[in-house]
Amino acid sequence: MTTTPARRCLVVVPTYDEAETIEAFLDQALAATTEIDADVLVVDDSSPDGTGMLVRRHPAFGRRVHLLSRESKDGLGSAYRAGFAWAAERGYDAVVQVDADGSHPVDRITTMVLALFRHDLVIGSRYVFGGSTAGWTTGRRLLSTGANRYARLVLGLRTRDATAGFRAWRTTALLDLGVLDSESSGYCFQIESTWRAERAGARVLEVPITFTERRAGASKMSRRVAEEALVRVLQWRAREIAGVAGPARAVEAGSAA
Repeated sequence: MTTTPARRCLVVVPTYDEAETIEAFLDQALAATTEIDADVLVVDDSSPDGTGMLVRRHPAFGRRVHLLSRESKDGLGSAYRAGFAWAAERGYDAVVQVDADGSHPVDRITTMVLALFRHDLVIGSRYVFGGSTAGWTTGRRLLSTGANRYARLVLGLRTRDATAGFRAWRTTALLDLGVLDSESSGYCFQIESTWRAERAGARVLEVPITFTERRAGASKMSRRVAEEALVRVLQWRAREIAGVAGPARAVEAGSAA
């Protein structure tokens, strides 16, 4: 693969009780991003299982691996906003969202970052041609596809996988879209950022991935998280119908990160 001119990319990984997976994830993420100038930031919500301690013990800690420790568990959206702000403050050109549980194929990170030359947001999608899931129960699959159809129908989204958590952003696009000012705390953060991107005319690309059920640990999905997504999607659409100002200003044209 042809490498790009030097750029700085930050892989942001929110964690809470991921001691069983974080070390393997860090090793794999670092190995998968040798063709780009990428660091990894773990945003840990004071995991009682010692996830943060394991990050500090990693051989690359302080060089390519960094840790942002937060005092308490404050939600996925809040963790990503903190990581995005950390990246912007330090001059990273691109930011990647990824889970620490092994469900996202980190070997796709380089491809997604390279695609930012022509796009503002690149989504690792389960629901475009070539995308798939592995190891899911029928109930889990129905929940995911149903959530996507609901979000797309209510908000009129074109993106096939609006709930996807594996994404690459140009940092300038994150700032232009107001993602750091978003409202969501749970998994509907993914829907909100998709909505903001589409409404602002951002260049969005979906690339196919295979999403694999987590290797270990417990899912952080809960009834409360699902209810937040259900209600907020309706609130956003109602706001638009009422003529309230849009979610973000248009993304400025310019070279990709």
